[in-house]
Amino acid sequence: MGMKFCSLSSGSSGNCQYIETDKVRILIDAGFSGRKVEDLLSSIGVCPSTIDCIFVTHEHMDHIKGVGVLSRRYDIPIFANEGTWINMSSKIGEIDNKNIKIIHTDKDFEIADLGVHPFKIFHDACDPVGYIFFYKNIKITIMTDTGWVNNEMKNIIKGSSLYLLESNHDVNMLKYGKYPWYLKKRILSTKGHLSNDDAGRVLSQVLLGNGEIILLAHLSQENNIPYLAHETVGSFVKDCGINIHKDITLDLTYRDRATKVYSL
Repeated sequence: MGMKFCSLSSGSSGNCQYIETDKVRILIDAGFSGRKVEDLLSSIGVCPSTIDCIFVTHEHMDHIKGVGVLSRRYDIPIFANEGTWINMSSKIGEIDNKNIKIIHTDKDFEIADLGVHPFKIFHDACDPVGYIFFYKNIKITIMTDTGWVNNEMKNIIKGSSLYLLESNHDVNMLKYGKYPWYLKKRILSTKGHLSNDDAGRVLSQVLLGNGEIILLAHLSQENNIPYLAHETVGSFVKDCGINIHKDITLDLTYRDRATKVYSL
């Protein structure tokens, strides 16, 4: 069958991603009510009871709101590092001990036929991570909610078949928008969120132009426009000699619905 990926939703109101292989179905984050996540899964023809596990990136509510409900309802294991567990436990309710799975940042492990590599990112959470998932010769990178991407992170994610990468805001829209200064400062910091320009620069340094799929994620409703994010990132990629219409697929995620299901 290969590997399937769908961004069920991405944005400040909630985040949830779906990956499927021959042997496992997983969610990365579940930042909506349990019912909303069930509806999102149903929209792509997936029964929530078939989810094998949930991976958590960090403890902010737009990433964990439905994690506890889904775990209790469907007996689903939850994977997160110790810092994230400590900081989200009081927010997600009681979890059966057998479903508490503590992982370690930068340490590889496997779930069925899926390899997993959690890696350090930079956000104002306790120990936030991005994830790389490996299946046969396919590599998927999930990296949102980071204010900075250093060279080590670029080296880790390079060579992915699919990138879910944050393109949160347009810097000018944010600077001259209505957000209070403390929030603007947080978003613009190295522990905030990547701008469209940031996303474009990162991609221009990691893309090979061999058919990669790029999904721009976590777009701000107030400080970004989907068309602008696509155009800004696309211009950086084109400047490094990659044809965005032939060499790669450059798409967007949505805050209120799922993307199509990508088969890799």
